[in-house]
Parts: sequence; structure tokens; C-alpha cells
Amino acid sequence: MITNDKQLCDFLHNIKDETELAIDTEFKRINTYYPILCLVQIATKSATVCIDVLALKNLQPLFDKLYQADCLWIVHSARQDIEAMHCLSGKLPKQLFDTQIALDLLKDLRPETCKPGTQISYQILTEILQNVHLEKAYTRLDWTMRPLPDGAIEYALDDVRYLIKNYHQLKARLENEQKLSWLLEEGQSLLNPNLYEIDITQAWKRIKGLSQLPKKLHPIGIQLCAWREGTAIDKNTPRKWILADKDLINIALGKDNFSVEMQSSFEHFLTQYPHLCDIEIDAKQHTPATPEEKAQRIILQKSIQEKANQYNLTPEVIASSKTLLRYIRGNKSVNFLSGWRYQILKEELEKCKIV
Repeated sequence: MITNDKQLCDFLHNIKDETELAIDTEFKRINTYYPILCLVQIATKSATVCIDVLALKNLQPLFDKLYQADCLWIVHSARQDIEAMHCLSGKLPKQLFDTQIALDLLKDLRPETCKPGTQISYQILTEILQNVHLEKAYTRLDWTMRPLPDGAIEYALDDVRYLIKNYHQLKARLENEQKLSWLLEEGQSLLNPNLYEIDITQAWKRIKGLSQLPKKLHPIGIQLCAWREGTAIDKNTPRKWILADKDLINIALGKDNFSVEMQSSFEHFLTQYPHLCDIEIDAKQHTPATPEEKAQRIILQKSIQEKANQYNLTPEVIASSKTLLRYIRGNKSVNFLSGWRYQILKEELEKCKIV
């Protein structure tokens, strides 16, 4: 395991010409708002290492390598790893191949026992492609502990050890089915800076029950959510440690009250964000489907099922039931109105006359 800056520089020198980087991270996010990055595991064609982030003084050489324009990140379920790295570096990878997304685009590789929409783990994928069984003994380990058990380090290394092999097999399959551009398109959506830049004015979207409040209480609900998010960020504390969802709803309903200290903090916050009261919640998007909407959704689902069969996909990868309902209700920002999904659905959407 790399535990000092010299070891890191030596490793980076040895892989200076490598551009295919299998990457995974281990982090802790139990009692903080932001993830605490603990390990970065990297595999190339020539080396596999664990980097002890907590032991290093200077991570800049690592960032300089990882964020090179010619470096491809090969990751399984990349979003949290990208986020954990972004919190320290402020950067995003230039190229990404997410093996979980690749698997979503290849229905026949999914085990029959996996329900539609279920994400397939790296361990299961590696067993499918490499016939190698990986243990899960350290999935709940506190990765801030030092020294780490030898078994935990091997477990962490296993998380990247087979990624490059998986990548090449999946890439070949995608190229054969003319889907590689689809994979790159999906991966590009994970490299959108907006995913990792926190907008506290949109924090209300995290609480399912907020839209069920009476419309006149929507402004206070939005304000409470934004205040909680901002406070959690300032204190680097989980948002629910500041105020639980149910307590937030009860305060909005007038069934509960802030403490004196929290009330003062909330009032001061509102002076800094007076525009929060202008935000509107579209409560209609959260109401059950009407009989007419259900009938329209069934028509669309039949067309999507046919396309899914044609392209070796599960229907959920093209469009979920919730996404279809939002579309029927006039939401034009749904994912299947652009990119590869729209290209295979365009004619069906026109036939259904819901566009």
C-alpha cells in the first residue's frame, strides 16, 4: 500500500504512459456531510495498488495523473467515486467507462434471478465475465481505521484487479451491438459538474412528502429544506442530524417548533435567501396516475418493450414507469427525449401522438 509521497511519485512515474486506469475508492460517510476519502485503488495493465489518502501530504501529483485528458477512468458504478474524488480535487475525469452502465445495455449478461432495474454489483459482474468469486467480507469496514487489516487491503485491491479485463470484454460486446456510443453518452451525463455542485435551493426535492403539503405551506417547506442543507454543509454534518424529515414536515405544518437557537439561525438564513419564496413545487407530478394516464402509459410501455427486445435491453433502461408518467404530464426534460433513447423511440412516440 502506498503510504508516503515518495512511493506515490514512484508509482505515478511507472504508469506515466498508461491511459487505461481502473479506479475504485473507499470512503466513510456516516457522521459527515461530505465523504471522507480513505483509499484510492488503481489498476493498470502493469500494476495494482492501494493509495492511503489519509497518510499522504500532497495529493496533487495523483490528481495531475487521474485528470489528464487522455486518461480513461474505468469504474463500476462511478458516481460516488467521482464525487468522493471531486470533493478533494474539484475536478472531474475527462473520459469514463462505467462497467455497470455497460451491463445495463447488455440484457443477456444479466442473471435471470436479478429483477428488472436492479443494479448488478462488480462482484457479480466479475463472476459472470471472469468466473472469479470475490468475497464481500469488508463491505461495512470503517476505512478510516489504521492499520487496516491485510485482508481489507486485498479486498480493496480486488475491486480494481479485474476491472480492465471486464472493460475490454464489455467494450467488445458493445461495439458488436453498435452501442459503444450509447455507453459514452451515459457516461458523459455523470461528468456533468451540476451533479456535484450543491444547490441548496433545490434541497426540497429530497423530501418525498414535501409536495403533499398544502400549497400555501410550500414556501416554508422549501425554506426549511434549504436552511437544513446549508446548515449541514456549514457544520459538515448529515442533514438529518440537523433536522429529521418528519420533524421538518411537522414544523412546516405548525405541529412542532424550532428551539430558540434554531429559530434564530433560520431567520438569519432567510435574510440571505429571500428568493426562496419564489420557488414553486409542481405537486401534480406526485399525484397518482389517472385512468386515462394509465391507459396512455400502457400504450407506451408496449412500444418500449418491443424496442427493448429488439436491442437486447430491459425496458427500464429505456424508460421507467415514473418517467413515462412525467412525460405524459408534459415534462419535456425526461431522458428518452434526447440521445440514443430518442433515436430508437422517435417513431413510436410520434405514433402514440403524445409528443
